[in-house]
Amino acid sequence: MSEEILINVTPRETRVGVVENGMLQELHVERTSRRGYVGNVYKGRVQRVMPGMQAVFVDIGLERAAFLHASDIVRPPLPDGTELSTGSNGNGHMPTISELVHEGQEIVVQVVKDPIGTKGARLSTHLSIPSRYLVLLPHARTLGISTRIEEETERQRLKDVLTPLIGDNPLGYIVRTNAEEQSAESLAFDVTYLGKVWRVVQENIAKAKVGERVYEELSLPLRALRDLLNDDIEKVRVDSRETFEKVAKFVHKFMPSLDDRIEHYSGERPIFDLYGVEDEIQRALRKEVPLKSGGYLIVDQTEAMTTIDVNTGGYLGTRNLEETVYRTNLEAAQAASRQLRLRNLGGIIIIDFIDMTDEEHKRQVIRMLEKGLTRDHAKTTVYPMSQLGLVEMTRKRTTESLERQLCEPCPACMGRGTVKTAETVTYEIFREITRAVRQFNAQKLLVMASPKVVNRILEEESTAVAELEEFISKSIRFQPEEHYSQEQFDVVLL
Repeated sequence: MSEEILINVTPRETRVGVVENGMLQELHVERTSRRGYVGNVYKGRVQRVMPGMQAVFVDIGLERAAFLHASDIVRPPLPDGTELSTGSNGNGHMPTISELVHEGQEIVVQVVKDPIGTKGARLSTHLSIPSRYLVLLPHARTLGISTRIEEETERQRLKDVLTPLIGDNPLGYIVRTNAEEQSAESLAFDVTYLGKVWRVVQENIAKAKVGERVYEELSLPLRALRDLLNDDIEKVRVDSRETFEKVAKFVHKFMPSLDDRIEHYSGERPIFDLYGVEDEIQRALRKEVPLKSGGYLIVDQTEAMTTIDVNTGGYLGTRNLEETVYRTNLEAAQAASRQLRLRNLGGIIIIDFIDMTDEEHKRQVIRMLEKGLTRDHAKTTVYPMSQLGLVEMTRKRTTESLERQLCEPCPACMGRGTVKTAETVTYEIFREITRAVRQFNAQKLLVMASPKVVNRILEEESTAVAELEEFISKSIRFQPEEHYSQEQFDVVLL
């Protein structure tokens, strides 16, 4: 499988695309005016305790107060040094939020979810600082290994390598998937690096004021390479000389064996145009996703969940209806898994596959969906198909979806996705005229509306206008306004 990372840099925006076999699979966007907060650590102050929600709002210097739930607060160890799990306080009792924190208390927190929509950022006091192969957990003393490393001998090897490196260090570590088959030297380098970072963070915490950041996550290009660059990536192409030098320096320091994969792109044609990425981005903002067979998906994103509807469209198949439906669903499962990554859709997702009667076909469609999700870096959970052909799944959401990052609600329809017809607006105008003449005295009236609405009134409703003028005993003049949206109009009394 051919896989490349493309980094496109403009003065105020950086975009990173992951391309597999010529197809865009992931897109990450970071703008100078609106950098994400996930991973940043702040010194905050508890603003408000809400016992009913078992949570607090914390001021960390952002526009809105951030949210911290009791389950995300590190429990203080017992007197004998024993660590507590996220739940009980040692005697089976679940501590209340009021027992854990109080109003006005200073607290060190990490952002685990960016502000999304009207919600503030989500916080945790379980700090984690990632490096290339490890994640440092300052408040834990465990050594965990990613579940994606499945080979038991490799898991044991990593434990054997890291146990002496960590020694009596009172810090916890998680071994990332990237650490698979890495040398002891590479892992030792990461342990040392994380130790230095944590010492700097501790110094920053000691002198920081409330609302100040004490640790900042890496910029998008470096973060993307830390998390995504591995032996499967053939090339990393960067179209900015300055960013290329930073990236090359970063890779040389942390991944010297992959030095030769980094390349500066200096071509005349924009790098995203060369790979067809710009067209893919435009398609990813549409509701309809065409399938090669002639079928299509409809992706509908709402505040609470995302729904993906599968349709056969023009695909008629070659054998029978069940076979046609099965083939369409298989292709749809593959396409849906790609769309989740590309559009960065998170939370609850419902996929409405076309009804199938064959149980084996249902199992194969679920397998195809799960297979497509194996390369997804976000955590996903897929549940069995329901009797109605619905598949419920969840995908971890830490940042806004691609649509929410790049788009805003349409000013014409206010985000509804539809506008009132010219006929509906016509009758609204008639009602407003009747209402206005009852309230105010006027000799005549002027109605300003969009050209389409005015044309309809003059051509199709001329009789109704004459009857209305007779009813109110006043003349009405209609004036088309090019800049008015279809729903917009004004009734002016003269």
